[in-house]
Amino acid sequence: MTTTAETKELLSTVRVGEIPLEESPRRWLIEGLWGASSVGVIGGPPKLGKSWLGLDMAVSVATGTPCLDTFPVKESGPVLVYLAEDALPILRERIAGLVRHRGLELFCVNLHVITEPTLRLDRTGDRMRLMATAMHIRPRLVLLDPLVRLHAANENDATEIAQLLSYFRELQRRLDTSVILVHHSRKNSSGGSQGQSLRGSSDIWAFGDSFLYLRRIKDQILLSMEHRAAAAPEPVFLRLVTTDEAAIHLAVTGTAGSEKAHRDRELRQAVLAAITESPDITRGVLREKLGVKNERLGRVLDDLKSEGMVERTAQGWRKTGQSV
Repeated sequence: MTTTAETKELLSTVRVGEIPLEESPRRWLIEGLWGASSVGVIGGPPKLGKSWLGLDMAVSVATGTPCLDTFPVKESGPVLVYLAEDALPILRERIAGLVRHRGLELFCVNLHVITEPTLRLDRTGDRMRLMATAMHIRPRLVLLDPLVRLHAANENDATEIAQLLSYFRELQRRLDTSVILVHHSRKNSSGGSQGQSLRGSSDIWAFGDSFLYLRRIKDQILLSMEHRAAAAPEPVFLRLVTTDEAAIHLAVTGTAGSEKAHRDRELRQAVLAAITESPDITRGVLREKLGVKNERLGRVLDDLKSEGMVERTAQGWRKTGQSV
């Protein structure tokens, strides 16, 4: 028999058929970049623009303008941000530049900055204050940067970090808002998913809905996206535009696919030029001359051969019909 006291402790439930339908089960806060009412991480090594990306997303949601001038904002509204490592004047200057780049006025932007010197979300008091502040502002997005400055828990301890992550999930669900955490990746991480390269417990990767990863490829920054409930767009290359010091911003310079196609075209041209210059050149000499990986060179040679552009002789490679 259930007592009155026990009845009061029942969890809230609903029959599955009574759950309201949405027009689209997949809602976007920023299309392709971040889900609406999603929790997740912007991750990557230090000094790659994670904070710039987070602020660009924050300004975009607060103003309804495309993020990185590329990704449309689908649900705009107030934004709440806390950057633990930037002084308030520097933060204002960064946001002012992003706003100026959009041709807007700073005082018209519905973006709220937490000015507390410290915020420790492993403490009950600070959790309650952040929740109360968010309930008051009702933000579409909460940006917290970086995660390591928001707690004193052991990030490698799944039990300790789970309590912190549960709070972020509660914040998201109670306010139907998105929560972005800026977080570092491990040093010298390699192999596996980029989510597994995030510093600390693997729970940080497992709990989220949307993830953005920054990594350096030669002199460029590659932005990759990952979503729990949607296909990820093609990665894009970014650069920090500093030509106007009053409007510094991140810009998309191209997709990873277009960059790869460009590199492949350049290699094809270089291979054909080298073979024309030195008929019967061996693959080993080609590889050393062009400074390219053997596997990639092999793919190009196979493609050129199948297209009838080159042929392989006992001595090496030459253009089809080329005489020595």
